[in-house]
Amino acid sequence: MDAEDTESFREFVRVRFEPLRALAYVTCGDWQAAEDAVAGSLARLYLRWHRVASPDAYARTMVVRAAIGEKSRPWRRERAVGDALPEVPVPDTSADVDERLRLQAALRHVPPRQRAVLVLRFLEGLSVEQTAEILGCRTGTVKSQSARGLDTLRAVLAAEDITLRGEEGEDHVVPRPGRIGVGAGHGAGAAHDRR
Repeated sequence: MDAEDTESFREFVRVRFEPLRALAYVTCGDWQAAEDAVAGSLARLYLRWHRVASPDAYARTMVVRAAIGEKSRPWRRERAVGDALPEVPVPDTSADVDERLRLQAALRHVPPRQRAVLVLRFLEGLSVEQTAEILGCRTGTVKSQSARGLDTLRAVLAAEDITLRGEEGEDHVVPRPGRIGVGAGHGAGAAHDRR
């Protein structure tokens, strides 16, 4: 690799490292695994740098695949004794940050492949075709994984009784299943009438 290629790769890493790390984190739910996935992907990309036509798409594909695979590594399955202790989340005073934390926690309950589809489709804003290309599967698989992932995410959010805030500031409460509650403009009778 010549000096010009090396400099262009360094600039790419400077600009794209944090977004790739965030993508890996949302995909696997662990900062250390995310950093390992990005580091390994960038090391492999460096070796192919002069042959890759679209480095951003290539890196994103490699990072998502590595983040999915990183959770299945044997040393990732080992658990320290401290992992048995419950984590007590400390909510931020900012409603947006609190909302993001709850959604990230809910995403951790979605299986890795479905989580990857949801992240690529809805957080990265990729099309079904682009997502299928990155994950190396068919568009029908992306659609079914997306539907199943969204169903799982909805169920987790419903079990958590989470309030989602819309763009215009309106609140939408997702109550626990089987619970009749008053919220989001519905009276107790309205919840009963939907059955």
